[in-house]
Amino acid sequence: MLTVFASSILLTIFCIRSSSNALNINYYNNSCPNVESLVTVAVKKAIANDVTVPAALLRMHFLDCFIRGCDGSVLLNSTQQNSAEKDGIPNISLHAFYVIDRAKKAVESSCPGVVSCADILALAARDAVALSGGPNWEVPVGRKDGRISRASDTLQLPPPTANFSQLRLSFAQRGLSIADLVALSGGHTLGFAHCSSFQNRIHNFNQSVDVDPSLSSSFAVGLRKICPAHNKARNAGAGLDSTATIFDNAYFRLLLQGKSLFSSDQALLTNPRTKQLITQFASSQAKFNAEFVKSMVKMGSLKGGKEVRLDCRFVR
Repeated sequence: MLTVFASSILLTIFCIRSSSNALNINYYNNSCPNVESLVTVAVKKAIANDVTVPAALLRMHFLDCFIRGCDGSVLLNSTQQNSAEKDGIPNISLHAFYVIDRAKKAVESSCPGVVSCADILALAARDAVALSGGPNWEVPVGRKDGRISRASDTLQLPPPTANFSQLRLSFAQRGLSIADLVALSGGHTLGFAHCSSFQNRIHNFNQSVDVDPSLSSSFAVGLRKICPAHNKARNAGAGLDSTATIFDNAYFRLLLQGKSLFSSDQALLTNPRTKQLITQFASSQAKFNAEFVKSMVKMGSLKGGKEVRLDCRFVR
């Protein structure tokens, strides 16, 4: 009962924040009309040199929004007095911060002190999806940057080992539904996972079996070759789906075939409603795209900052 009550309070706070000072797609029309094109140029240049950039930017935005709202706190550097979010264990593999730095530099040259780092990250995440073959959409803007970034807060993030109850609670605490959970999990269509994030499914799964029985046997054999029990290859791992640099619905099709990497992915099949959504998205790219956009806009409306940072890595 206490958990439900706490979730209701958090949902109410989310609704209040979203209705007051609402974000607006026209927010920079007069103050910085070319902000979107400047961000897009920076993202395009980065992708041309590194195909892993889209997944990094999308994940970065998600991780930013899930701690105190989308306030750019994930971009802040650690200091001697404080270990920042980007250095928290769940975020240690985050990269491509330089893309946001370059976009911010271009925007500051054109519109000094106007556009927040949080908005630049939100726009860059949208561009990352669109430039990978996914949907394009208008991003509501007007976020402000936060001044707090603590590595310890990353423990709030749902881990790849999370079960369905944990995932549902984590999303509900942020005003997000189970439909949002499934749609946003589709972001796993982009990217790469290190062995450590799915090792629990392919070695010593439980006292009875070594491998998670929900995994396709042939898929598990391949993963065990890449990630042996005592793996010492730091960069060993696997793509999150079979088309890891293309934004499509392959993630959902593979999930239904027992070919997902994370326990948290497999957990989505344990609930009738989420399984139904997975089946729908697996059969319709258009349906997935539409729901993904809705959920990205909804998640992106979680706000928490109060200023426009001049350097995305440091507070003033």
